[in-house]
Amino acid sequence: MKSKEMPFGKIVKTEKTGDAVVVTFEHGELEITAYTDFIVRVFADLSGIHPASFAIEGNKKTGIIVSVEEAKGCVTFTTKELIVKIRDEAKVDFYDKHGKALCMDYRGERKGAKTLSLEMKQFVEQEGHVLTEKDANHRIQSVKKLDAGDCFYGMGDKTGFINKRGYEYVSWNTDDPFPHVDSYKSLYKSIPFFITLKEEGVFGIFYDNTNRTYFDFGKESDDYYFFAADEGDLNYYFIGGNSMEEVVRGYTYLTGRAPLPQLWTLGYHQSRWGYRCEVDIREVAENMKKHGLPCDAVHMDIDYMRGYRVFTVDEEKFPDVKTLSKDMHEMGLHLVTIIDPGVKKDEGYSVYDKGMEKGYFATSPDGETYENAVWPGTAVYPDFGREAVRKWWGENHRILVEDGIDGIWNDMNEPASFKGELPEDVVFYAEERKTCHSEIHNVYGHNMARATYAGLKELTGKRPFVITRACYSGSQKYALAWTGDNQSLWTHLQMAIPQLCNLGLSGMPYVGTDIGGFGSDTTKELMCRWIELGSLSPFCRNHNALACKDQEPWKFDEETLEIYRKYLKLRYALLPYLYDLFRQQEESGMPLMRPMVLQYEKDHETRNMNGQFMIGESILAAPVVEQGATRKMVYLPEGEWYDYWSREKLEGGRYIIRKAALDECPLFVKAGSVIPHYPEMDHVSKEKDKTLILRVYPGEEGEYFHYQDNGEDFAYREGEYNLYRISLKDGQVSVNLEHQGYAHVYENILVQCKDEFINKVITY
Repeated sequence: MKSKEMPFGKIVKTEKTGDAVVVTFEHGELEITAYTDFIVRVFADLSGIHPASFAIEGNKKTGIIVSVEEAKGCVTFTTKELIVKIRDEAKVDFYDKHGKALCMDYRGERKGAKTLSLEMKQFVEQEGHVLTEKDANHRIQSVKKLDAGDCFYGMGDKTGFINKRGYEYVSWNTDDPFPHVDSYKSLYKSIPFFITLKEEGVFGIFYDNTNRTYFDFGKESDDYYFFAADEGDLNYYFIGGNSMEEVVRGYTYLTGRAPLPQLWTLGYHQSRWGYRCEVDIREVAENMKKHGLPCDAVHMDIDYMRGYRVFTVDEEKFPDVKTLSKDMHEMGLHLVTIIDPGVKKDEGYSVYDKGMEKGYFATSPDGETYENAVWPGTAVYPDFGREAVRKWWGENHRILVEDGIDGIWNDMNEPASFKGELPEDVVFYAEERKTCHSEIHNVYGHNMARATYAGLKELTGKRPFVITRACYSGSQKYALAWTGDNQSLWTHLQMAIPQLCNLGLSGMPYVGTDIGGFGSDTTKELMCRWIELGSLSPFCRNHNALACKDQEPWKFDEETLEIYRKYLKLRYALLPYLYDLFRQQEESGMPLMRPMVLQYEKDHETRNMNGQFMIGESILAAPVVEQGATRKMVYLPEGEWYDYWSREKLEGGRYIIRKAALDECPLFVKAGSVIPHYPEMDHVSKEKDKTLILRVYPGEEGEYFHYQDNGEDFAYREGEYNLYRISLKDGQVSVNLEHQGYAHVYENILVQCKDEFINKVITY
C-alpha cells in the first residue's frame, strides 16, 4: 500500500483485541480483523470517519480464535485457514494455512502512464483522439504482485471478456447511451469485487469504498495489479476458499444473497419505451395470447406518468389503471411500472411539496435544494441515504400498488442528469452523517432499490419485484438488475454472456439484458439468436427504445415468430429448474448462470471461455452469437453428456462441432442429472402444482432436490414449502417428500427417459 501523503514507515507496536490486531507504524495504523477463518478485513482509517458499510448489513463477525506473533518488522496473524503477514511500510501478504503464497503486496514502484509532451499531445489529438492522463499513484492504493497464470473475474457487468486480465476499470456509476465497447471503464454499476484464480489457489477481494475507485488487472504492467482511490479509506476484505465456489459463498455471506423471487417474475416480460397509452398495453397482451407466446408481464415506461412526474398516472392516456391491471391479471399478466428518482420541481405536486416540506432532497453546499434536469424538466433528488427518506419513498408506491401494479422498475438512478453530472460537493447523508455526492454517487441506486424493496414488502406482504439499473455490492438483497441501454449489435449479444456471468460471480444472480437490444435496429437473425440466449438468462425481457425498429415477436416473419415461441416454451418448461436454482442461491450464493470456469476451475480450457455457460450444475448452454453462423464449436468438460434436443450421448473432455441452424441453440445435460420441467403453459398459475415432469439423463447414481412453495410471499421462511428428494440409481428413479409444509403437493410426477414416460405416476 502506498500513499502520496503518508508513507507508513516501520512497525512500532502491536495490540491484539479478540479477533483483530491493530498494527501501529511510524506514520499510521492498520487494523486486521478476522470475520471468519476465510475472511479477513484490512482497514486503514485515512478519512477519520469510520463509515458504516452500505453493502454489509449486521454483524458478520463469527468470533473466531486468531493467533498473533510478533517479530522484528513482521506481525503474523493466523486463522485456521489463512496466514496474514504484516510488514514494515504496511505491506500485507496472504498465505493459505500450509504457507503457500496467495496474495502478496508488490514491493516495487508503479510505472504509471507514459507522459506526452504538450506538442505531441496536440499532434495526436488533432485527428480527434482523446487522451487521458492518469497519476502514477493514488492517495490510497493497494498494489499486488501479479503472477503469470493469474485470471480475474467479477466486477459486475463491466465490458470486455470473462477474464478481466489486461483490463482497467473505474467504479463510477455512469449513464452513457452510446454503444458500450471494450474500452469503456465505467457503466451503470459499481461492484468492487473480483476473484483471482491462480495456477494453484483462489481468493477474492472486496474493496468497500463507495467513492470513485480504480482497478487495473495488469494493463499497466505484467508485474502487478492494483485497486485504488483518492478519497475514503483503505478498506478491503480478503476472501479465501478452496474453490471459486467457496469464494462466492464468502462474498455473498458478507454482502447478502438475493431472496427467492416470485415465480411469475421468472416468466417472460414484454416491454418498450413507446407503449404510450392503455390501448398499446392491451394490444401487447392480446397479441401475446393470439400468437401463443407465453408471457407473465408487460412493462410501462415513462409515458404512463403525468408529465413524467413519478407516482402519478396520466389519466388521459391511462384512464383506469386499476381496471387495466384487473384485466391483465385475468389474462395471467402483471403490470410493471418504471420509477425514476428525479422529482419534478412543481409546486402543487404532492411528492415535491412533501419532500420540500420535510427537507428530503439533496442540497448544494449553501443549503439550497440542488436542482438539475431529467425527463420532467427541472428536478430534485431524494436523499436515499436517510432512513426517513427511504420510508417516505417506499410509502409513495401505495398509489401504484392500489392500482394493481405488481412490480417496480428503477431507472436513471446512477443518478442520471441532463445538465451535467451532479457536482461532487452536493450534500447527501449517510443516515445521520453529513457527506457529499462523491461518497454517495455509487450507492445512490443501491439506496433507492433498498427503499423500493422495503416499501413494496410493507405494502403487499409479497416478495418485492424491483429492477434496478444502477447498483453497488449488496444490491442483490433488494433488486434484480439488467445491463442497461445496450444496442442491437452482434458485439453486444456476444458481450451478454461474460456480463451476466460476471454479475453472477459478483453476487447478483437475477440479471438479464434487453433482448434484441435497446438502441438501434435489430434484424431477424439477431433477434432469433438473442431470444435463444435470453430465454436461458435469469431475467427474460424484450425491451427497446422509442423510434427504433419494433421488436415484438409478431412484428417479424412467421419463421422468427415460431423460433421465438419455441424458446419461450423452453423457458416455461424449465421454470421449476430455474426456481430450484434460485432457492439454492439464497442458501449458498451460487448464481444460476455460471461461467464454465466456476464449475470447472481446474480445467484450463474454461478459464477464458466466453461463448458458453452453465445453468446450474447440469445444463450447458452454447448459444450462437456470431452473425451467419450455423455451427457452434462447443467444449464439453470431462464426463458424459446428452444433447438436450436429440438425446444423443456424447463423451466429454473435448470440443465438438454442433450444427446450429437458426432455430437451434446447442444445449447439453450432464449424465446422471434429473431436470424438472413443467407441462406446457402460457403463464405461471396455480396449475404449477398439478404436474411435474422429471427428465432423466442416465449416468452414475445421483440425487436431486426439488423445491416447491406458493411462489408469492415469505411463508416459505416459516417452513411452508415442500422438498422432494429425487434419487437416481441403476436407472431407477425414486421420489421422497423430505419436507412437507406447503399444502399443494403435486397431483402427478411423471418420469421421462428419452421420449417415453417410464413412470406414469409416482407416489410418496
